[in-house]
Amino acid sequence: MAILDMAARLSPGIRAFTIDTGRLPEQTYDLMAEVERGYGIRVEIVFPDFREVEAMVALHGPNVFYASVPQRMLCCEIRKVQPLARKLSTLDAWVTGLRREQSEDRRHVRKVEIDEAHGSIVKLNPLADWSAHRVEDYNQEHRVPRHALYAEGYASIGCGPCTRPVRAGEDLRAGRWWWETDVRKECGIHFSPQGEARREVDILLEELEIAS
Repeated sequence: MAILDMAARLSPGIRAFTIDTGRLPEQTYDLMAEVERGYGIRVEIVFPDFREVEAMVALHGPNVFYASVPQRMLCCEIRKVQPLARKLSTLDAWVTGLRREQSEDRRHVRKVEIDEAHGSIVKLNPLADWSAHRVEDYNQEHRVPRHALYAEGYASIGCGPCTRPVRAGEDLRAGRWWWETDVRKECGIHFSPQGEARREVDILLEELEIAS
């Protein structure tokens, strides 16, 4: 939201898009509507391929993500990673809110990168060196719209079933996929699973293609 606020101040015609996984909290839709009203921006909504979602649910059930790490990654792949890839294939650059302090995986994020995973387009991370406190100070100073779940203790918000409030002393991303331990708290949008986890996701994707 801080980036969106800055961008709207620089260029009223800025484009903003989001991925609707089909499992978002109601408060996320409320925020999207508030953004459109307050900034005069039409939020472009990207959806997963309904056939892939139907095949996954038919084979593994609606809550496949609780079964194992590879099955959670499969759900993220279908609902988030692939829709994003399709969207980015139409763009020359994109801007994200990645910050180095968010997790170990993000510690080396640069402000300007070549996104090789998405056709070598430009990827801008202008808040890479910002702290959470600096983001909060900016949002308060400029009265930036705030996701309602932050007031309930959430620190990182994704799909409803996969996100919970963060307890005192926990890592910022501890509320994401909280039932998993000793794994990377990433969905695959910015950092892909490696090794055995990646191979298992590929196998699960192949099973869906066979089933459909």
